[in-house]
Amino acid sequence: MTTTTSSAAQGTDLRYPIGKFHFDGPLTKEQREQFIEEIAHTPAKLRAAVAGLTSEQLNTPYRPGGWTVRQLIHHLPDSHMNSYVRFRLALTEEQPTIKPYDEARWAELVDAKSAPREMSLTLLDALHRRWVILLNGMTPADYQRTLVHPQQGQINLEKMLAIYAWHGRHHVAHITALKERMGWK
Repeated sequence: MTTTTSSAAQGTDLRYPIGKFHFDGPLTKEQREQFIEEIAHTPAKLRAAVAGLTSEQLNTPYRPGGWTVRQLIHHLPDSHMNSYVRFRLALTEEQPTIKPYDEARWAELVDAKSAPREMSLTLLDALHRRWVILLNGMTPADYQRTLVHPQQGQINLEKMLAIYAWHGRHHVAHITALKERMGWK
């Protein structure tokens, strides 16, 4: 099971509005289904969170020293594309070693800092529709397949599923918490 700590329990750490990721696997069938549903709904939740925001609001950091809302919008498909490819590698190769990427540097590239939100919202929609088809077609044995992350070691796809369900909630919460703090509608 995956658990998180509420931000109230953490104090005022704006980095983790829903708590840090924690995994207590293995997952039940129902938990896997719940995480797949969360991944399926992430694009709509992100779209709702950023609807109506002005350019100035999109260029506001979600916390001091943090990424802007625009960078968060573009980060989600960047990160989830990498995860989707990692799932496919783990399903088609024996314990592939994946290539990490420097997400902080990706967030500083011109497209992440200036591209219209709709580009990444549309990309995330399509990516998640395809990813959910893959996730729903996987067997319990498929979820036990592993990949090797050079810094984190061996990870099974069950844990990856939980990570990315949390990841979507985590970044949407960055935006919704900022909107609440700023009084944005």
